[in-house]
Amino acid sequence: MKKCVIIAPAYPLRGGIASSTERLAYELQDHGYTVTIYTFKLQYPAILFPGKTQYSEDPPPENLNIKVEVNSINPLNWWRVGRAISRQRPDLVVTRFWIPFMGPSLGTILRLIGRNNQTKRIAIVDNMIPHERRPGDRSLSRYFIGSVDAFIVMSKAVGEQIRLFDQQRPISVVPHPIYDNYGELVSREAALTELGLDPAYRYLLFFGFIRDYKGLDLLLEAMADPRIRALPLRLIVAGEYYGGEDNYKRQIDRLGIREQLVLHTRFISNEAVRFYFCASDLVVQPYKTATQSGISQLAYFFEKPMVATAVGGLPEIIAHGEAGYVVPVDPAPIADAIIDFFTENREAAFVARVKQEKQRYSWSNMVKGLEKLMAQIQSK
Repeated sequence: MKKCVIIAPAYPLRGGIASSTERLAYELQDHGYTVTIYTFKLQYPAILFPGKTQYSEDPPPENLNIKVEVNSINPLNWWRVGRAISRQRPDLVVTRFWIPFMGPSLGTILRLIGRNNQTKRIAIVDNMIPHERRPGDRSLSRYFIGSVDAFIVMSKAVGEQIRLFDQQRPISVVPHPIYDNYGELVSREAALTELGLDPAYRYLLFFGFIRDYKGLDLLLEAMADPRIRALPLRLIVAGEYYGGEDNYKRQIDRLGIREQLVLHTRFISNEAVRFYFCASDLVVQPYKTATQSGISQLAYFFEKPMVATAVGGLPEIIAHGEAGYVVPVDPAPIADAIIDFFTENREAAFVARVKQEKQRYSWSNMVKGLEKLMAQIQSK
């Protein structure tokens, strides 16, 4: 049986990357791998973490071998973990790279693993150049790249970022699989009841951590459009502030839109995710920058049309005018798309296309992408 180690956030850490690590592990097990996940016992120092907690309150996932071992700031820990995994001689190590801060720890661990001259090291890269840049980012990313045999990216934009650093290592583009591990779909009525929402209104959804690059301020400006004010429409904001909370509150008061909003500005548990999507009619991603978005894949799973801005890889996965809208990074076209959806009764046609597109984003494709890269590495 093939042996795989995944080095990435997973339980007891929370968030979309942790959830996708666990989902990938299940898929690899279904494909005949024995899988061990090495997650972080210290992911970020408190000074670098803008949220309230890094840890999940959900029960642990079943039937996964998760070792809470990695300390992102302790070089002695990197040496110990790297040597331990190298001695296991797994066929494949998969790591997730999403921020340059992780470059030293993951890069060192992978270099130590590579000394066994057997294990293939593949990185699934969310961003090589971060949305919120800091001094030293490029050096940290370059160090990480040197420790990897090949890369999977989930949008062409990230592949182009990698090519700024490295022209040789193989890159495969595999679209972000759908998140299908947040429970089954429920009816709109059941979701509205669960969330205590009035069924007389239609609902937009902004979901996920609230950071400046995600453009909530643009969507709030769009909500002040007189045409939207005239509709029986409410915006659900579901997610924890990762900065700028006071600025958003002042903006809401300045625009006079508080009654148009449902503010659930807290971390949304895994068990509650489905209710927010199933209660909503349209998911809005007004991002100022992006590579790809796990929110799109949640929307696909829950069969919801989307409005997204034309940044990064988002236009690659949303069929404009068919499964949703791809618009400029500006409040006016965001408002135009929302108004078109509701006034022109686009829901039935768009949902039908979303259901078709949903079939493209399987976890099996991700495993096939990993295996294809393994074969390419071995043939060299």
